[in-house]
Amino acid sequence: MTNTHRPEVVVITGASAGIGRATAREFARHGASIALLARDADRLEAACEEARALGARAIAIPTDVADPGQVEAAAAQAETALGPIDIWVNNAMATIFAPLTKITPEDYRRVTDVTYHGYVWGTMAALKRMRPRRQGTIVQVGSALAYRSIPLQSAYCGAKHAVKGFTESLRTELLHEGSDIHLTILEMPGVNTPQFDWCKTTLLRHPKPMGPYYQPEVAARAIYWAAHARRPELYVGAPSAMTILAEKCAPRLLDRYLARTGFKGQHTDEPISRDRPSNLWQPVPGPYAARGRYSAGAHTGSLQLWASMHRAWFLAGGAALGLLYGARLLAGKRPAAGPACGVRRLLAGRKD
Repeated sequence: MTNTHRPEVVVITGASAGIGRATAREFARHGASIALLARDADRLEAACEEARALGARAIAIPTDVADPGQVEAAAAQAETALGPIDIWVNNAMATIFAPLTKITPEDYRRVTDVTYHGYVWGTMAALKRMRPRRQGTIVQVGSALAYRSIPLQSAYCGAKHAVKGFTESLRTELLHEGSDIHLTILEMPGVNTPQFDWCKTTLLRHPKPMGPYYQPEVAARAIYWAAHARRPELYVGAPSAMTILAEKCAPRLLDRYLARTGFKGQHTDEPISRDRPSNLWQPVPGPYAARGRYSAGAHTGSLQLWASMHRAWFLAGGAALGLLYGARLLAGKRPAAGPACGVRRLLAGRKD
């Protein structure tokens, strides 16, 4: 539970661009004090300026989340500067668009160290500070690819599967000790971030998000909401929900579908140079922000997400309709004609 007498203190990894940068703005709008973690010091400071312009207190802490020592030092610096950490958002990621046979062991390990181990080190640093106080929230920015992997991103998909397994295991440990620390994971769809401009790739065409995708502000709103709700998991967007459902119902059919469509579906017809810089080992300089190059096709909202965030309304509405229907039956009144009445008449051999 957050101390209501001071602004909540939030740490966000991967905060210099993409979802992390949009999330920093979302928390800033609500008056949080924010520690922003990423490698690129210039973009990190630009993200802080955006947060400060919205009235928030924000500090930049250059950090490579693959290094547990740097993550621990960043957590200590955040608490010294801002106060006890209330919310920790694990978001930093790296990926490679390439078939497995074209990825080196060193690059594969690097993706895993950032996208999986970075979450582990962040969670450890957060828990070290939250457990003595018996309060706090840890948000894991996951992916629908934690349920259904796609071709050309085996390292990223494997890391997101690992994040899901790690989070579920930790949740049972926290429940066992009766902890009030809240742990939540969000399963994201494709998002229009700068990752497609700087990810490492062996493709000859420009990488792009696969299927319907969203602006990072949609993800940011979901993260803010999840950080303050008691929901253990949140599917973000209809594509995530449908992908996860399809994986549970027809996984082998999805295998064949993605074998046919998953390669072409992840690149445009625009050629790229084989020697274009990537951010896998070092940040790519440039004025990248939250959104990437594919804004024209990105959704700015999600009806599925809104319904999920307001599902109590739907449950209450359904319960109210059920009570009204039951009351009419008890009062001896026949319900109004509708599809169910038509079915009963048909079964009875009656015609209108």
